[in-house]
Amino acid sequence: MEPSQHGQLFTSSRRQEFLKFLRSRLDQKPGADAADALLNSAIKPSTQLLAVAADEVQRREQFTLLDEQQVAYSIVMRAVNRAYGANTKQVVVITGGPGSGKSVIALSLMGELARRGRTVMHATGSSAFTNTLRKVAAARAPKVRKLFTYYNQFIDAEKNALDVLINDEAHRVKETSTNRFTPAAKRTGRPQVEELIDVARVPVFLLDEHQVVRPGERGTVSEIQGAADRMGCEVIMIDLDGQFRCGGSRLYESWVLKLLGLEGDGPTEWTGDDGFSLEIVKSPSELESALRALIDKGYSSRISAGYCWKWDQKPKADFLYPDVKIGDWARPWNNPKDSKHGDAPGRPYWATDPAGFGQIGCIYTAQGFEYDYSGVIFGRDLVWRDGQWVAQPEHSNDNQVRNAPLPEFERAIKNTYKVLLTRGMRGAYLYSIDPETQDLFDRLIRRHMEA
Repeated sequence: MEPSQHGQLFTSSRRQEFLKFLRSRLDQKPGADAADALLNSAIKPSTQLLAVAADEVQRREQFTLLDEQQVAYSIVMRAVNRAYGANTKQVVVITGGPGSGKSVIALSLMGELARRGRTVMHATGSSAFTNTLRKVAAARAPKVRKLFTYYNQFIDAEKNALDVLINDEAHRVKETSTNRFTPAAKRTGRPQVEELIDVARVPVFLLDEHQVVRPGERGTVSEIQGAADRMGCEVIMIDLDGQFRCGGSRLYESWVLKLLGLEGDGPTEWTGDDGFSLEIVKSPSELESALRALIDKGYSSRISAGYCWKWDQKPKADFLYPDVKIGDWARPWNNPKDSKHGDAPGRPYWATDPAGFGQIGCIYTAQGFEYDYSGVIFGRDLVWRDGQWVAQPEHSNDNQVRNAPLPEFERAIKNTYKVLLTRGMRGAYLYSIDPETQDLFDRLIRRHMEA
């Protein structure tokens, strides 16, 4: 092998030459200080990386804003400019239901801010959502993936290390960033929302308060407002619901909130929406057939369910075990692994890969995503009894939720079904394994279906 600038080959008989070569390339001083400096350096994307990110994100047609969304986008950009002009710190909170375009606005802001040279990062609390964004937004430029991270990565970040931090799906912000792997020195007990505010000159939070699905999640307007007040920061509120809606049905979302007792005085009859289809089915096989027919017509469809069936977390050699069993019908939960298993896509891509239709999605793979038609299976963790909803923790297999106090469990389960019911942008199909709950759906929806 001929020596080159890229490498040289040394044999055992040339040991002294090898040592001399190493001494010419390596410093004799220990590298501990340099390593500490690297590990403790500020989280700050380079100018080159931001330029690549701006080009990559802005060239993706998925992130093109509709006219209505441009209004909300402009409001945020003005807030960012005001913060810099006055040399102050401003917190921007953007609220909106499913279909209001929160994530599209988030990615568009990210691309424009990067183009202007602002140090910007995107954070979520969802592995599925972040990995999917990394795949989509950085398809041609893998280095851009570094800009997509998680809320718990800022536990000891330098104050104002970033110009802007975009906290997408911020309803998943937790009480603290610590977990069982956090070193004792970093267990400060500080609220996670304060860390996210502290790390950026302009932290932006995009959230839907009715999507808090775990007891430890604290992503609400009041929590963010409270933290900002404690830290002496001005808060700008933007509500995307109504005029900024870009998909789905506002009428249907309102119906779901009343159905689950999250708003209003209780369930109401579905009166219909020309732009949205709502139906009940009599069995899971009927549900699957209806959605498969829509797929054959070119629409995207998924089936999701309450976390009421045990989950085989060890896939067999060539198949996923059919955990979700209802009578003689059985299908597997989504792939628990991040990588593909047989025909099933990795867990983060269940909602976006067409092959995801073969498995049943749970709240953690459905949240944050949208598809044309959604099929939802209600389990026995939430049933209708004597004119009211009854939460039943004993029928939940989500250990982090079922062990919570009953009021917190009930809130989390209602929000879970709210999320599952509002993933479809064109229509939804409902089915409950509980006869009394199925009767409720039948009374509320059947008349419109037969009209």
